[in-house]
Amino acid sequence: MKILRSEKGFALAFVLILAAIALVMTLAMLMMVSRGSYVSGQQKRYRTAVEAGRGGVESMLQLIKNRGVAAGYMQVDNQAKLDAKLITPTTAWIGLDNAITIDPAVPSTYDMRVDLGAYRVYSKIVDTVQGNSGAGEVLLKSGVVTSSTEVTVVSIPYLYTIEVLSQSQTNATERSKFSVLYQY
Repeated sequence: MKILRSEKGFALAFVLILAAIALVMTLAMLMMVSRGSYVSGQQKRYRTAVEAGRGGVESMLQLIKNRGVAAGYMQVDNQAKLDAKLITPTTAWIGLDNAITIDPAVPSTYDMRVDLGAYRVYSKIVDTVQGNSGAGEVLLKSGVVTSSTEVTVVSIPYLYTIEVLSQSQTNATERSKFSVLYQY
């Protein structure tokens, strides 16, 4: 009984328990710091991919504005397909791809490609809707009312739905996707 009531070695056991707790807390802190750095790096790469995607959207809008005439930095593999998508409503598309998926390995799944720094951006028109006005506006300012009371309707020739995929050329997991509705 005398050995059980002895307090010899209690300090050693207490210090070992406290050291184990301190070690676990230190490891947890190191893990949180390293995980935070990893997440921060992932967010940085994602934001870079998003910015490249925004640049790709601007390039596609410029291509639509120029009615399919590509600038020097743009790569259009099938100009006839793009021209048909620009002026033909989706319901009249014959043999044109309107799926929202873009596969960088298959050129027929996108309409335009552009390299922006370390990123390659792919974009395609997936839907074309003819708006409230066509090429000929014969009734403008020539209706049955006087010109001072005639209301001019805002012209919306076409609505385009555009899909954009930006992807790093060195790491395929660094990417972003956009869906854009554009009125032109």
